Amino acid sequence: MSGHSKWATIKRAKGKTDAARGRIFTKLIREVVTAARIGGGDIDANPRLRKAVADCRAQQMPADNIKRAIQRGTGEIAGAAYEDVLYEGTGPGGTLFLVEGTTDNRNRSAAELRKIFERHSGAMGGAGGAQWAFDRLGTITLDKSAVTEDQLMEAALSAGAEDYRDEGDVWVVYTPPNDCDTVSAALEAAKLPVQSSKVAWIPKNKKPVTGREAEVCLNLVDALDEHDDVANVYADFDISEEDLAKLSAG
Repeated sequence: MSGHSKWATIKRAKGKTDAARGRIFTKLIREVVTAARIGGGDIDANPRLRKAVADCRAQQMPADNIKRAIQRGTGEIAGAAYEDVLYEGTGPGGTLFLVEGTTDNRNRSAAELRKIFERHSGAMGGAGGAQWAFDRLGTITLDKSAVTEDQLMEAALSAGAEDYRDEGDVWVVYTPPNDCDTVSAALEAAKLPVQSSKVAWIPKNKKPVTGREAEVCLNLVDALDEHDDVANVYADFDISEEDLAKLSAG
């Protein structure tokens, strides 16, 4: 995710425990249920569901689990009713955070996430407190070693992309939110291997953080991301390569 894609790839590894894998499955199942509830159970006609199912398969989730999640979303079988939520907050040094998720109890989720912010020198705010600092854009990532800039420019811009950026090991292509799937399909048709595509919140400007503030920002992202109700965390802070190297070695 732009905004912290640079450090997300090298932040401290936690290890793949059974508990961590369980959290991943929980988040994926919730997204399938929500996508099916909003857009129906037909994968071909529901781009959000199609991506959610693809993410489940990438994690080798059993097909029966995916099928049941779709049926829960469409109401064919009983289950918790999840809704999309967006929480906003601040972190160290005036950094801003947006937290996307799904929940069956909005009040419980808000209370638990508020505590996470407070434990990491932050505060959860009301609607509009952080969203103004981000743009809603489609984001498509491609492996830079497999795609030249000339190839990317020609294919992406002709398909309707707004911009692209060098984000270290990957190219990130930006599109209007409703055009993300179309541009992604066009890139794949041009034989450019797409790693991921989704609609995300992109910070308009990045705030440099260093030292202890940088470490607390990373810890806050980790803690938010580990919560079962959280699907995506977006932030507007930026950490230098030097500080990242120190933190990842710590």
